[in-house]
Amino acid sequence: MNIEVIHELFLKSDGVSIDSRSITGNQLFFAIKGEKFNANDYIPNVLENGALKIITDDKNAHQIFPNESILVENVIVALQQLANYHRKYFKVKVLALTGSNGKTTTKELLYSCLSQKYECIATIGNLNNHLGVPLTLLRIT
Repeated sequence: MNIEVIHELFLKSDGVSIDSRSITGNQLFFAIKGEKFNANDYIPNVLENGALKIITDDKNAHQIFPNESILVENVIVALQQLANYHRKYFKVKVLALTGSNGKTTTKELLYSCLSQKYECIATIGNLNNHLGVPLTLLRIT
């Protein structure tokens, strides 16, 4: 699936979710598999709660819900690609921090200062991982 197609759906949606318990109507749901869970097991609940589309890399789930889902090669990579495409779509400035210690505190201080003058977003808490960063980027409006 072309990421531009998913992005068009995203722009018409009320956002994304990776947690089946927090899905609200008109969101894209990225059905991520973990070591101890498989979000594809919750697709019926997610659809019942009004999800716009399910993004999945599970062929069986896509066969069961062909009209409600979009099959991708890797659902986490698709989430990351969508976030990257969305960031570029808005052509916003990005500030990134690196280091061994103090990144979260520094991020919060910078956000506090910069948001006084500019419209800013920042990761929530220390969700600076392969899922938290894409979810943050998808909050850009």
